[in-house]
Amino acid sequence: MKTRTPISIYILVTAGLAIMAFEMFAPDSGYFSSPFFWGLMLVAIILLLILNSIGDLIENENFKKLSDEEKAEFIKNKNTPYFQKLWNSAFRKQSATEEKDLLIDHGFDGITELDNSLPKWWIGLFYFGCIFCAVYLTAFAFTDYAHPEAELNSDTKIMLASIAEFEKTAPQITLENAKYSADNIAEGQELFKTNCVTCHGESAKGGIGPNLTDTHWINVKQKSLFKNVIWMLENGSPNNPAMRPMIKEGTITGRDAEKIAAYIYHINQENPPVTVAKGGAAPQGEEVKWENGNE
Repeated sequence: MKTRTPISIYILVTAGLAIMAFEMFAPDSGYFSSPFFWGLMLVAIILLLILNSIGDLIENENFKKLSDEEKAEFIKNKNTPYFQKLWNSAFRKQSATEEKDLLIDHGFDGITELDNSLPKWWIGLFYFGCIFCAVYLTAFAFTDYAHPEAELNSDTKIMLASIAEFEKTAPQITLENAKYSADNIAEGQELFKTNCVTCHGESAKGGIGPNLTDTHWINVKQKSLFKNVIWMLENGSPNNPAMRPMIKEGTITGRDAEKIAAYIYHINQENPPVTVAKGGAAPQGEEVKWENGNE
């Protein structure tokens, strides 16, 4: 008669499977702090204890039917620690007598081989892999678990929330403390495409609004081009109502304006200006010689 697996092993396996299932099907539910999770675990443990008690009764009845030698062997096996038995069974080799019973003769090719049982550790890993794959495929097919797009959306929401939180506590960017940084050019270009390209055209070459890449400007309110752009974004154009005070309206933040100004400064001062011959709109306003510096 074989000894049974300890109840503690079943409880650990059940807890592991429950955690795996919750992690796959409800990863954001905070299940460790959920009464439902712990209630489910309590019910599962009670059922396992009931099944273990029934197993003890059946084992006691079967034990009575064993011979004295079988009883001694069973008691010896039962007193051996469970993990030690697993280790012994995983690496146990058949005796010479047992190997004779395991020999298989193919008959037609004269080859004989041992029909050994697979190690229990191998069988355990195989069944665990089958169960895990079934649960994983189910979670992948019917939930957002392990989906790259779902993970990207989740990470994006977390990132945007952290940016919003940073914006709440970070010092506000104003005309006085705004500073140029080449690191802001790429983001400024994207913000320009979102908020400014409709009027000022692709690459700020001009359209409904004036060309921002040449040396002519309609509104000159600051001595440096960088600060002048921020002033315009904050106050709008006194000559054209289409150029709204975007910062005051809440369309963009001061930090956004700093990035847009960095982009415009870059294409106007750090790159050769785009002339009419190169596809830009005709100059408007007066020619301006901006002071050196970008603060």
